[in-house]
Amino acid sequence: MDNESSRTSPATKRVVVLLALAALINYIDRGNLSIAASLLKDELNLSASQLGVLLSSFFWTYSLFLPVSGWLADRFDAKWVMAVGFFIWSGATAVTGGLHAFSALLAARLMLGIGESAAYPCYARTLLRHVPEVGRGFANALIAAGVGCGPALGTFFGGTLMARYGWRPFFIVLGVISMAWLIPWFQWVPRSGTISHVEKGGPGFLELLKERSMWGTCGGLFGANYVLYFEITWLPYYLERERHFSMGTMAKIGGVGYLCYSAAAVVFGWVSDRWIAAGGTPTLVRKTIAGVGAGGAGLLLLGCALAGPTISVILLLLAFAAGGMCGSNIWAITQTLAGSKMAGRWTGLQNFLGNLAGIIAPAVTGFVVDYTGHFFVAFVIMAVVAMLAALSYFFVIGPVKEIAWEA
Repeated sequence: MDNESSRTSPATKRVVVLLALAALINYIDRGNLSIAASLLKDELNLSASQLGVLLSSFFWTYSLFLPVSGWLADRFDAKWVMAVGFFIWSGATAVTGGLHAFSALLAARLMLGIGESAAYPCYARTLLRHVPEVGRGFANALIAAGVGCGPALGTFFGGTLMARYGWRPFFIVLGVISMAWLIPWFQWVPRSGTISHVEKGGPGFLELLKERSMWGTCGGLFGANYVLYFEITWLPYYLERERHFSMGTMAKIGGVGYLCYSAAAVVFGWVSDRWIAAGGTPTLVRKTIAGVGAGGAGLLLLGCALAGPTISVILLLLAFAAGGMCGSNIWAITQTLAGSKMAGRWTGLQNFLGNLAGIIAPAVTGFVVDYTGHFFVAFVIMAVVAMLAALSYFFVIGPVKEIAWEA
């Protein structure tokens, strides 16, 4: 932090920790269906294409509702917007464990997407209120660490528990226990008021759409998300069916991979803040770390598809680390560019467009696997998208400084 009060404030630390914990729960909930994919496919007699549609369905409503959630986070108290979203997504997770039909599971995943759409716009609003620029890289890195730790815990413990007890009890217990997060959220996070008059009279979506940097952040997020959602939705299935690992081994590899993502996010978030404190510009620091991470993740995963068993696992773990490197600064770039006037709406719109990757990646991968019988072409597509994301960070996003918005 760049001032004493922010550096030592227990309230600030508690808020950041709660946001990181919410991100962890968020990514356990959105990724747990992929861990159960093999069990679910056999139980419901689903094709790979049907499974791909089911895995991508979360992103239909998640992406659609992100601009709405961004507007709500800017206009109303982000504390309550976040709480309502959290309750909806945890409830959807618990309900999923009791469902038996494909259509019912599809409906539950759609509700999960609606609830989770509140998360990132509320993260942005909350961090801008509590954390200054020079500390924002590390704060966002902790949230990115939650993004990595969620699938790590979900893959390792979820895979282990599902192998022993089945997938249904895991969903029910997870959804119910997650509700406990709301208790400290209401106790520790202060209210920010009902309606912000600054944002109410400020610029709108039309002015946002005119910004080249906004489109650059969307392109970068799309590519980074394409890689991440491929890992979350199809990696367990790939490791089991094409690499022929057992569910237990798959769970360990995936769990360690997500821990590499989290560790790299924290390290590079800290490095970015120290680099800026030492005189580096946010433009150079944040764009370099995000661009190198995005492109590196895609190329390393392509190498994983080409290599033998041992080397492929090493490259896979390095690809996860590169993803964490990128994730540590994605939202720090957005928060600086948008400023307090547009943080929620920019985050919501960027996440809407960026998370179209969550719709496209699982579905495209499913159809490619059905058509070719293997994952190689899917890995090639992913690597190309990741490199385009790197180019977007380097050449499309302008200087990383707050935009002077017109009223």
